[in-house]
Amino acid sequence: MALWQLLSTASPFLFCAIALLILLQQLSYLKKKGPLPGPTLIVPFLGSAISMISNPTSFWEQQAAMAKSSGLGFAANFLVGRFIVFISSTELSHKVFSNVRPDAFHLIGHPFGKKLFGEQNMIYLFDQQHKDLRRRITPNFAPRALSTYLLIQQKVILRHLKNWIDLASTQNAIPLRLLCRDLNLETSQTVFVGPYLSPVARKRFDSDYNLFNLGLMSFPFDLPGFAFRRARLAVDRLVKTLSGCVIMSKERMLAGEEPCCLVDFWMQETLRESPEKDDHDIGGHLFDFLFAAQDASTSSLLWAITLLESHPEILARVREEVTSRWSPDSGELISAEQVKELKYTEAVAREVIRIRPPATLVPHIAGEEFPLTEWYTVPKGAIVFPSTYESSFQGFPEPDRFDPDRFLGDRQEDRIYKRNFLAFGAGPHQCVGQRYAVNHLVIFIALFVSLLDFRRHRTDGCDEIAYVPTIVPKDDCTVYLSQRCSSFPSF
Repeated sequence: MALWQLLSTASPFLFCAIALLILLQQLSYLKKKGPLPGPTLIVPFLGSAISMISNPTSFWEQQAAMAKSSGLGFAANFLVGRFIVFISSTELSHKVFSNVRPDAFHLIGHPFGKKLFGEQNMIYLFDQQHKDLRRRITPNFAPRALSTYLLIQQKVILRHLKNWIDLASTQNAIPLRLLCRDLNLETSQTVFVGPYLSPVARKRFDSDYNLFNLGLMSFPFDLPGFAFRRARLAVDRLVKTLSGCVIMSKERMLAGEEPCCLVDFWMQETLRESPEKDDHDIGGHLFDFLFAAQDASTSSLLWAITLLESHPEILARVREEVTSRWSPDSGELISAEQVKELKYTEAVAREVIRIRPPATLVPHIAGEEFPLTEWYTVPKGAIVFPSTYESSFQGFPEPDRFDPDRFLGDRQEDRIYKRNFLAFGAGPHQCVGQRYAVNHLVIFIALFVSLLDFRRHRTDGCDEIAYVPTIVPKDDCTVYLSQRCSSFPSF
């Protein structure tokens, strides 16, 4: 009875305290928002989080529409207690990308990325520490290393394409999203840590990576039973596994063996100048590479299939170029020199990335108040979302048209409109592995169109964008497949 009386007495005060907190949150939001377009009233504590998670495509399209219709190039909103700024303007996006430093913007990769990726992840490093790390990993993407990876990539792709054909023979149309994800996960694992993952470790790795992906699209509640907590613990296990690969690679490089994967090239360089480098930190950086390569590549592979199927004249040109330099019946893999000759196929790959940049948003946190324009200052702690997707449709002539020729001959739109091609970021944190990513897409396109015939299973809205968290076709790129050539290359 005494407890009930206490609660009854306290209830009005508790109600008033909550109401005051909601009012202060609303006033704080309006003050930070200033003249920017955006919702006037916000849902207490959650803001627009429910609509963002339930339908991210619609949510981000609305932010872009507000930013563009106002003519300002950016808009405001509120997500799970955080004030956010969405940027559609290319020039304002460059201001964010070029000011990644402790007293301006912090690249976070995800609104709650530090909890997921860890404080020492590469994307959170600044100044000399960041420059030193990029210098040490540059040999990982030198021509010699890329040629080594190219053979690995082809072997994995060929193995999966064979499996896809077998699967297609037992059922009608097959959705490719999860199949491409599995292909890319095996490619990333094999290219990055090669022989250092046992079959048992790979199976556990796949399971943990799936938990991580689910956590990316969930509410950021770091509590038992929630997907975000499972994702964070999965990342801890993934980094621990990768750290073990680093140790094994060091031992192999110390023995004078030739590098056979990315971590070998990295450890070969590390042992020359800093053998005592913390293995756990390197494991975290490897996870950063894997995250960047895995989901982004899955997105690009799916959109390449989607766009080529809907543009048969471009598909025919790609097939003609590939078969003029390499024959599946030769029994050999495509060489690094032959890949360099696939100029039109590379233009297709770059146009796929331009028109459907996998990571449409690159979130940053404002470390301090930052004057984004002469009349608006981003408040400290705000999460800022430069949109690489919106930039892809600025500047370029006929930006909605899938036109690989824009990157060839006299047009040179990749040079003229370079500032609008932000799929790999810009500034000090621009993607260091972009050549690897383009190579992967080029070799996949070359093998896929040469070895397989394919046709989309078309349904209403199948080509609409879905976030998972990178963008993919809404129907998961469901296709009919059949074998085109008489035999697959041996490997």
